[in-house]
Amino acid sequence: MRKSSLEQELAKNIVRAFFKGRGRQNGPKGLGGVFMLLAVVALFAFLQGRGVRFDADLPTSAPTADGLRAVPDVETGVVERCVDGDTLVVRFDDGTTERVRLIGANTPETVKPNSPVEPFGPEASAFTKRRVEEAGGAVRLVADGDRRDKYGRRLAFVYLADSEVSLNEELARSGFAKAQTQYRFSNEMKRRLEAAEDAARREKLGIHSL
Repeated sequence: MRKSSLEQELAKNIVRAFFKGRGRQNGPKGLGGVFMLLAVVALFAFLQGRGVRFDADLPTSAPTADGLRAVPDVETGVVERCVDGDTLVVRFDDGTTERVRLIGANTPETVKPNSPVEPFGPEASAFTKRRVEEAGGAVRLVADGDRRDKYGRRLAFVYLADSEVSLNEELARSGFAKAQTQYRFSNEMKRRLEAAEDAARREKLGIHSL
């Protein structure tokens, strides 16, 4: 546990003990109670001066109620494997590994059980793999809207180390993904994905060439 976390827990335990005593005895009485109150106030002032926050979120590796990791707004990691065009296996900085689904971008199927390989599915997978390799595998995941899909996969806009444009948008712009704007994420990103898909459609790229 980090030092600031230890300090935070220490402060919380002291406060709990103080107010627990208040509940039992209608407040600590005498000089002892006054000194305890002053100690709590001084400790809070000291820790706030060191930048300790008392409303801090859970650490990124904390499990949620269903046993999955909590999803932070932004997280970095390394791609271990490209499952297909829109799904990656990412190892995060805390050592955990998850499947990540590119939100808002749907590439043709290549590995779906009991389903045929769809046109431009292999090309979409190859595009994603090539882009990930070009960037050295490093990715930044940005959460926007829904954090997980019904399969428990992480949902995110994925940014490669060499680009300020999300891989989600790159796939749509290259004609390898359809924009899926019926899901919950920001209107700005919906507009960007739709614009990328429209540009690919005008140029008859990828799936739009059929």
